[in-house]
Formats: sequence, structure tokens, C-alpha cells
Amino acid sequence: MIAAAPLFRLVAVRYKTILDIPQLQLGALPVTALLGPSGSGKTTLLKLLNRLLSPDSGAVTYKEQELGSYDPVELRRRVVMLGQTAVMFPGSVRDNILAGLRFHGRAAPDDNELNTRLVAMGLRLELDRLPESLSGGERARLALARALLLEPEVLLLDEPTSSLDEATANRVVKHAVEGAAQQATKVVMVTHSEMIATEYAQTIVRLRDGRVQDGRL
Repeated sequence: MIAAAPLFRLVAVRYKTILDIPQLQLGALPVTALLGPSGSGKTTLLKLLNRLLSPDSGAVTYKEQELGSYDPVELRRRVVMLGQTAVMFPGSVRDNILAGLRFHGRAAPDDNELNTRLVAMGLRLELDRLPESLSGGERARLALARALLLEPEVLLLDEPTSSLDEATANRVVKHAVEGAAQQATKVVMVTHSEMIATEYAQTIVRLRDGRVQDGRL
């Protein structure tokens, strides 16, 4: 079997005093977990992957092309990032799930497709409902549905379950990984949880003090 090529390569990457990575490859397998304690550089590394941050030195490539050569908006449509807090926009559940498509000027699917997307995230919500009444877990899954509706090539998850209890966090990650797999979207996720990393990731990259400790397939 021919091994899949990594999507991202980092070579001699340094960012302030936060990261020092001589070499790293990511995205060859469906799910990669960045694991490590607070302050280890996980979120900074994630932000380098879609040019929310740029390294002080070294190179980051995506599909063998330097990130600096990509149009930032196009890159962030292909490599979508979700932060720790599920952002909710003004309006209904429908408005929220469509927010990404509207930002990129893309046509909206019909309500049947939207409901299918929500069910895939374990949600059964009226599209006209206001998101203010949703629980934290429901908001996290609605944000995931919005991101996956863009059908990105890569989904970057920066601890989207950090404010959730363990059972809800596990359910959210499970839906995210399964939803991504259905449309061949790769996932790179930051987590503090050894359990979540081991359960869902085929590749684990361990960071401490801005350096890669080890990676395993």
C-alpha cells in the first residue's frame, strides 16, 4: 500500500519564543491530534496551518506549496478553523449554519440538506429557532455543521470542547470526526485529553515548551 502524502510540512519553523520545530509533517492520515499541556504551543501551531499566524523563520507548506503563495481567503475556505468558543451569529439556526457559505458568496442548500447536516451532528433543531437557547454542546455541534457545510479539505479544531463535560466533549468530537470522514475532510485537532487523542486520532503529535516531543502513527 502506498502511504498517503502529508498535507502540511513545517521546516525550520520558529515563532517568537513559542515554537521551535525543525521538521514536522501533518495530515497524511484522517485525524491528527496535537497533544500537550497549556502553553506548549498547540494553538500557535494550529494557526500557522491556515496563515492566521506566519512563522518568524522557516517554511510551512500545504500540498507542497508555501502558504504565503495562497490567497488567504481561499486558503481559509479550504483549511477551516474552529476555536475554543462556538461563535453564534445574529439570527436563527438556519442563519448560523449558512453563515460560512454566505461569507464566501456560495449558494445555500435547501432546508432538507440543512436538516440532514444537523442530524449528522446529532442535532434535531427547528431551523427558525434562535441559538441563544441552545446548550454548549449543541452550539459546538452547530458550529461544526457550519464548518463542514463548506466541505473543506482540512478542519482545524482548537479544543472546541474545552468548556464541556467529558461525556458531551466526547460526543462532539465523535460527530466531528464522523462528519469529516463522510466527506473526506482531514482533521487536525488540539486537545489536552489523552483519551480523546487516543480514541480518535491516527497520528498524535506531542508538544512541550514549543517543541515536538514525539509523533506516532
